[in-house]
Amino acid sequence: MKKTLFKTGDGSYTLHIPEWGEQYHSKHGAIAEARHVFLKEGLYHWLQINPLEDISILEIGFGTGLNALLTYLETDNIAVRINYTGVEAYPLKIEEVEKLNYSELLNISNEKFLQLHSSPWEKKVTVSSKFQLTKEQKRFLEISTKNSFNLIYFDAFGIRVQPELWTETIFKIMYNALQKDGYLVTYAANGNARRAMQAVGFTVERLPGPPGKKEMLRAKKI
Repeated sequence: MKKTLFKTGDGSYTLHIPEWGEQYHSKHGAIAEARHVFLKEGLYHWLQINPLEDISILEIGFGTGLNALLTYLETDNIAVRINYTGVEAYPLKIEEVEKLNYSELLNISNEKFLQLHSSPWEKKVTVSSKFQLTKEQKRFLEISTKNSFNLIYFDAFGIRVQPELWTETIFKIMYNALQKDGYLVTYAANGNARRAMQAVGFTVERLPGPPGKKEMLRAKKI
């Protein structure tokens, strides 16, 4: 599927899929969206409640690796270790990743970013003393993990283009993958998605969204 480079509102690039009229990140700011949804309302919300516990994170849609990169960089600021699993059915090619300008904007070496993409799939890799990465190439329906994760970054393509990823079937898999009192965060605030989460047992709250978006969702397994 063809992808083109798209400059978002905060200057960071994302990839645009012309066939779908859809981007990998918000057009209002790729980095800004990731920091707000997944770090502020996900990682740091969990750490406020569990400040001294190591955390296991599942990312649904590894994509450009931006969420993994930002989470990895945050290990410089927190005491706990992160075990990060990214699931992606259709990994990007390295030449597509190399066009992204995250390293420049975050003032880090590009090698640090590309390391996440060049690491092997289906294998746990120690990226640093506080960050371990496992990338799994599979469809979300194939996830069978139970009671393993504290936090899910749900960053699938939007419900407009892939409604099958925002159903009770998918969210039941997510619910099962989380430990008790674990959280799922997503940029979406669609009513159908929220009701699907609630139907499988999640308690769902609406939160202020990232730039350009009124709301987002955070769901808790109780």
